[in-house]
Amino acid sequence: MAYGDVSMDLDAMRLQRLAYEAAAKVPDPEIPVLTVADLGILRSVEIDVSGNAVAKITPTYSGCPAVLAIELAVEAALRDAGFEPKIERVISPAWTTDWITAEGRKKLLEYGIAPPVKGGNSKMALFGETVVACPQCGSEETERVSEFGSTACKALYRCINCREPFDYFKCI
Repeated sequence: MAYGDVSMDLDAMRLQRLAYEAAAKVPDPEIPVLTVADLGILRSVEIDVSGNAVAKITPTYSGCPAVLAIELAVEAALRDAGFEPKIERVISPAWTTDWITAEGRKKLLEYGIAPPVKGGNSKMALFGETVVACPQCGSEETERVSEFGSTACKALYRCINCREPFDYFKCI
């Protein structure tokens, strides 16, 4: 490999990193403390042979009403960063809450939303019974009030200890 080829590869990698960083900063429209990178729905951003920044996005679920808004926001962020954007919706493999980053889980908790439990934390999880800790006081003495909270991807819970209601980001 000639020296010039290495230089071109480094420039391409730098451009790809800059494009990814621009797209990764886009906030989720439903939970604005999270970015699309925190949620794990931004799969990748690559520079294609034409020089376009191709962002691959996986919706949280097929009926997510925010997916178009997210795609348009990523497109605008890439354009604002000087790239010609293309958005590809990737549906396989399907998104899972396990893709939420540790930073994203921390942000959810600080925002007052109980982050999804990774894997089942009891045998009762098989029957929809998940132990959800209160994001306000940390108590595990909580109860589900409704299967649906402020959005379809969240359930409404109440803490028995501090009596505060809170959303729980459901496992998918």
